[in-house]
Amino acid sequence: MNRSFLRIIAICGVLALLLSGVLAQVKQKQVKPAVKPPAITAQENLTARLQLSELGYFIDLKAKGNDASLKHALYAFQKIEGRPRTGVLTRDEMAAIAVANAPQPIETGYTHIEIDLCKQVLFVFDAVAGTTKVMHVSTGSGECFTEGGRTRRAITPTGRYKIVRKISGWRKSPLGLLYYPSYFFDGVAIHGNPAVPPKPASHGCVRIPMFAAKEFFEFAVLEMPVYIYDSSPVPSPPPEPCS
Repeated sequence: MNRSFLRIIAICGVLALLLSGVLAQVKQKQVKPAVKPPAITAQENLTARLQLSELGYFIDLKAKGNDASLKHALYAFQKIEGRPRTGVLTRDEMAAIAVANAPQPIETGYTHIEIDLCKQVLFVFDAVAGTTKVMHVSTGSGECFTEGGRTRRAITPTGRYKIVRKISGWRKSPLGLLYYPSYFFDGVAIHGNPAVPPKPASHGCVRIPMFAAKEFFEFAVLEMPVYIYDSSPVPSPPPEPCS
């Protein structure tokens, strides 16, 4: 066996050792896959529900799991606290709920309803009981729409109103179905709707979650004051007319 061949074998051996060392280092540096956090337990879910209820958020305490009432209560909480609007219960949300303060309306001293268009939430203030309840809503989208030959912008009006008309159960309107509507201005009502996204999406009415619609309807008696405002620190520019 000549020297050249032996030299080649030696070089190959060295390279093999070097390669094995490099591979070992690469394996050591590989990032381990993230460990998925354990799922929220039934007890944690119940605790979060109780805490949200104590803070004043509308929620069904009899329901279990990730039902609609928990999602909508979380939307309301996240809107009030300025958190991302996910509607999902996580341990980060649980930690925030545990240290949160109960939200309050702008005005007190008299029983009334407040709607904040900026935060997209509704306050129910009962002066007799001294309680405040809060729910997530969806108001006018600001988009143009046509109904009855008239084109207009989907805007929920600001100002001071009163509940002037109420219809128990479902009502079919030209723009769709309304569940337990309470009217406060020119065909504009606060009513239950199966679709209440965490942003403005209605034709001008105030959509509220279905599970809370009947309870709200029973509270919002005729002549009850309704105060609608925009709490945004930057005033919205006047809407352009629909073409």
